[in-house]
Amino acid sequence: MDTSSLVSGVMHPLGGADHILAMVAIGLWSVIAGGRALWVWPLAFVSTVLAGFAAAILGLQVPMVEPAIASSILVLGLLIAFAVRAPVWLGAVIAGLFAFFHGHAHGTEAFSAGVDLIEYAIGFSLATAALHGFGLGAGMLISRSVGERLLRATGGLVAAGGLAMIANLA
Repeated sequence: MDTSSLVSGVMHPLGGADHILAMVAIGLWSVIAGGRALWVWPLAFVSTVLAGFAAAILGLQVPMVEPAIASSILVLGLLIAFAVRAPVWLGAVIAGLFAFFHGHAHGTEAFSAGVDLIEYAIGFSLATAALHGFGLGAGMLISRSVGERLLRATGGLVAAGGLAMIANLA
């Protein structure tokens, strides 16, 4: 096992605010929706991030990956801030759409770094799931102890982070 590839895969999502904010936001938004969204939306994200990864390593050119990632943070933050309770299927589609771009970024980095792609994919999948879990736990703690108002304010902070990232791209 090439532990450097596995570690690189784990570190990619943990090393960038864009990935951290988006993945934690999926967990936070899932808490607002409740029910099956608690596991369906994170699972949809992890599954589709792998599809985006595969697309990148197979050479599929996807335009505007970085703007899509920054926009995903803004949109997810707004969904949390406005406590949008989307149907489970729609939330899964939204999570999957955003995940594809995040996965493509992972794949592009992995391909250019020449790492073991399987190990790298395992690493970033585990880190992605852990960040979703952190978002779920934080969201449940906030909503149960302080209330939904603070959870929604957290969404506002996520959205502000997305706006800052969009501004840095211009």
